[in-house]
Amino acid sequence: MRDRQKLSEKQRNILRFIETYIDTHGFPPTIRQIGEATGIASTSVVNYNLNKLVTAGYLARSARSSRGLRLVKNGKKGTVQPVFSAPQVLRVPMAGSIVAGQPIPVFNDSQESGDAVEVAPMLLRGVEPAEVFALKVRGDSMIDAMISDGDIVIFRKQATANNGDMVAVWLDERGETTLKYFYNEGERVRLQPAHPTMDAIYVSAAHCQVQGRVLSVIRPTV
Repeated sequence: MRDRQKLSEKQRNILRFIETYIDTHGFPPTIRQIGEATGIASTSVVNYNLNKLVTAGYLARSARSSRGLRLVKNGKKGTVQPVFSAPQVLRVPMAGSIVAGQPIPVFNDSQESGDAVEVAPMLLRGVEPAEVFALKVRGDSMIDAMISDGDIVIFRKQATANNGDMVAVWLDERGETTLKYFYNEGERVRLQPAHPTMDAIYVSAAHCQVQGRVLSVIRPTV
């Protein structure tokens, strides 16, 4: 068992971030992302400490890729944690924010045109990349569904939903959007939160427009 106390504080912070990032995304962070997450302004300092972690047996690196980091298992040379390589990373467009709480207008104040989030292909669950989009969550009404404020949710574009689906819906009479479980009750739709103290929202089925179904959730590491 390797003794992490022999590493510097910077190196321990870098290693913890890389481990968390790979667990969350399925692929390693870039040097710039490591620096931003650990408070190191210089990419050369990040690079120096990464090389120290390689020498100490915690990481393996590939000079051919900006994400060419691998976690070494149990200090055994050549035994590395399998992760997606950079060519397999997909970019999903960020369409703005969505409220997981009482719905409020969001699409007009947070259109992040041109922005994207990088995800591992497995998070799309076989859906074509052109058919997905991402929204950042505001609020905690879906906390019991393991979705918290600040999380990023990946959606499949679709205009219909089955009962029990977690969806993004547009409430055109209110000019609002929200993230909830969907239940069609005939002339009305029940939008059910996943929170022990929050009540369901009831809206007319004619004015409830499904925009997408949840595929996966990303919890930011910083």
